[in-house]
Amino acid sequence: MAKNVTIQRIVGVLLHRIKFIILATVVMGLLFFMYSRFVIAPMYSTSTMIYVQNYSSSQRADANSKGTTATKGTDDTKKTTNEENQKIYPADISASSNLAEICVTLFKNSDEMTALYDGCNVNVAVTDGTFFITITVDGTDAQKCANVANQLAEKAAEVYKTKFSYGQIGTLRQANVPSAPYAPSNTKNMLIGAAIGFIASCLISILIELIDTTIKSEDDIQDIYGIPVFAEIPDFENQG
Repeated sequence: MAKNVTIQRIVGVLLHRIKFIILATVVMGLLFFMYSRFVIAPMYSTSTMIYVQNYSSSQRADANSKGTTATKGTDDTKKTTNEENQKIYPADISASSNLAEICVTLFKNSDEMTALYDGCNVNVAVTDGTFFITITVDGTDAQKCANVANQLAEKAAEVYKTKFSYGQIGTLRQANVPSAPYAPSNTKNMLIGAAIGFIASCLISILIELIDTTIKSEDDIQDIYGIPVFAEIPDFENQG
């Protein structure tokens, strides 16, 4: 007949095997930490940002010069034209944003750019509602990630100029060599290992208790056979 399983009995079993549980928790935590620290390759990430616009400075200057009614060559006219060239209008942002989305698709499918990946993971994405494109590179070599990101930014300008006869492209931020990996997290993996060791040792302790049919106390006799214990004979030999 199986033993009755109660919360009190489970707690008693766990307390009785507390040394085993602590040992298993520490050992599993250390094993996971060592695996994370010495086996799993560290991953680095860096990014560069470029921009695309549906107009260039020369195109804006030509458009403004055609609409200027002041006398050519005066200082006021030159000042007004330069100020107009530096302005970004809502229509420009919307059109440039659409152009950036097209460029992301172009860059992702360009053989010239994919040939530069060099085993790294590359993600090209545009910031929603803007004309800024971020090229993110992940890999196991920090220097290689930075080199690949900057090479892709340069190649993106070349690809853009071969496909589009208008607008402009430029680099806002170059990729730097990451100083530390973003993964794996040794602390996180150690805690995961400790949790696995704790849960596994608790389950093993409970399972051993359930399959153990030896009688250790009068309560076991009553639980297994349903016979009350009225008296017991002490073991004088073991008691000295």
